[in-house]
Amino acid sequence: MDALGHVNNVIYIDYFQIGRGYYMNQASKTWDWFKHMFVIANISCNYIKEIKLDVRHPRIGVRISKMGVKSFEIEYAIVSEGENRDLILHAIGTSTQVMIDIKEKKTIEIPTWLREEVSVYEPSL
Repeated sequence: MDALGHVNNVIYIDYFQIGRGYYMNQASKTWDWFKHMFVIANISCNYIKEIKLDVRHPRIGVRISKMGVKSFEIEYAIVSEGENRDLILHAIGTSTQVMIDIKEKKTIEIPTWLREEVSVYEPSL
């Protein structure tokens, strides 16, 4: 919480990072953080409604929305539960990830196995 009594804006990016980590492990059973990596080329957040201490059941939705040759885009939504169990939207965002070879520190094409696993997890891609 910051001096205004709500979650500071930079923390939302941390939430995106946490969600992204869980997502990659769910969407790809082959993914190994010690072997495979990407860098963030761009990240943005649109703040819609502040998150205060009394927010109930906050959570983040994550999905890959687009895959290119070497990069892919992730979309995020941070929501909480309202009084009538309706969802309250707090923020939406996107990030662009570029695949890299960890040892060479160079960009690489998205591996076929990752494309296939994500397309099973995200059939709308």
